[in-house]
Order: sequence, then C-alpha cells, then structure tokens
Amino acid sequence: MNKYYVFFSILVSVLVACSTGTQNKREQKSDSLSHGGSITIKKSVNDLAAILSKKEVPVLCYHHILDTKPTDSENRKVYSVSPSSFASQMKALSDSGFSSILPDQLNDYLVNNIELPSKPFMITFDDTDSEQFSIGAAEMHKYGFKAVFFIMTVAINRPRYMTKEQIKNLSDSGHLIAAHTWDHHMVTKYQGADWDTQLSNPKKQLEAITGKPLKYFAYPFGLWNKAAIPELKNRGYELSFILSSKRDSSEPLHTIRRMIIPGSWSTNGMLNAMRATFN
Repeated sequence: MNKYYVFFSILVSVLVACSTGTQNKREQKSDSLSHGGSITIKKSVNDLAAILSKKEVPVLCYHHILDTKPTDSENRKVYSVSPSSFASQMKALSDSGFSSILPDQLNDYLVNNIELPSKPFMITFDDTDSEQFSIGAAEMHKYGFKAVFFIMTVAINRPRYMTKEQIKNLSDSGHLIAAHTWDHHMVTKYQGADWDTQLSNPKKQLEAITGKPLKYFAYPFGLWNKAAIPELKNRGYELSFILSSKRDSSEPLHTIRRMIIPGSWSTNGMLNAMRATFN
C-alpha cells in the first residue's frame, strides 16, 4: 500500500510540475512580446469604439516664445507667446494640479487602458525654434513638466533654430523628440517620393541624433488626408497630431487634437479655453 501511495504522489507531483511549467512558458511568451521579444503572440488592445469612448487629453501647441513688436505681422503675433506669459501659464498649470504626459503614455491610455495622472495634459512645440530650448525647457523644468518637440529637420543648425546638440539635450533630459516633416510642406499635397522626403528621412535623421526610436508626428498646419494614414503607419508612426479640428472617428490615433495657444490670451483665458475645448 505504501509503495502505491508513494508512486501516486510522485505521479501527481510530475503532472503539477508539467502544468506549472507550461503556464510559466505561456507567461514568458506574453512577457517576451511586451518587452520586444520575437514571440508572435499579440497583446489584446482596445478596438475603435473603446478608443473613441475615452476622454480626450488636453494637448497644448506652442510655436514662438518671444515678445512681439507692433510692426510684426498678425500671423507672428498670433503664433507668439511672450516669455512672461509662457512662465505664467506653466505656473498656473502646476498650481492647478496638472501633470504633463508624453505620447507613450497617451498611446498606452488609449490602446491598452493604462491609467493616467488625475489631471493629465500635454505640452507640444512646433517648428524647432531655438527659444523653445533656451526659454521653454528651462521654464518647464521648474515644475517637472516634459514636452514634445516636433522638429522640422530642414531648420536644424540654422540661425534662430535649434542645433543637433540642443535636440539631443532635450531628449536626454526626458523630453520627447518627434517629427514635423522636412520642410513643413502640407501632407495633403504629397506625391511619390514626397512621402520618403517628408516622413522617412526626418524620422531616420532624428533617430540618429537622439539614439531613440521615433514614433510620433505632427501634420504641418494641422492638415491631413486619408492617403497620409497608411504612409504614416507603414513608416512606424503610432500617433499623429492635428490642430483644432475634431479627431476623425475612423482614425483617432492619427488625428490627435491639439489647441494652439495664441499670444493674445491671458493665463486664465488659456485655462478656460483648455477646459472648454477638451471637456
């Protein structure tokens, strides 16, 4: 009797071990995928309806941070926020309890249901202006804010624009570098080789500067069309950012809405517009 009992106990132990080992292998495969392994098991993600049901995160868009003159064009005045106004806005956002997030977090929130801070928002800069580095980054540092810098690569190292070293510094400091085409031509007019000139080449150039993969894009002038979406996806862009128009119900990940901050707004005006736009 004892021999049968011992044999039965051993058999049960072996079966349990095999079952546990199989489960561990399954878990390892799933974990391998989430960490960039070669296993092809796919992680479940939200469908289109689930993404659209999520509350939009406020995304602010800045261009110039400088004082304007009466003789400046109306366009320059609209797209310019004075250094003192920018400082006031960053302080107000911090005092109001807002936490800056980056596109990786937004992507995880929309696709994988990863929670965000209680009052998330995103800061973005377009066009590579040098004061975004010298003034913008320094001011945000006071409050622990991180931003997305959408780089127009034709401007790198030119007067008034950021250098490669400044872009690398931003990336190394925890900000995110993203693409804004080569020379700011409208995506709606691209044909043939334009897709590589404006999407592929800037991506490779910025990845070489930062040493990090580049996955995010902002449309010049906020203008997009259906033809651009597969071109962006095929080149590894995961989120694309427009401006004030509403996101598209069939491509919400490639029509993330942003709000331009004009120079004429007061700090309270900016906060009120932010709440009304992304309610």
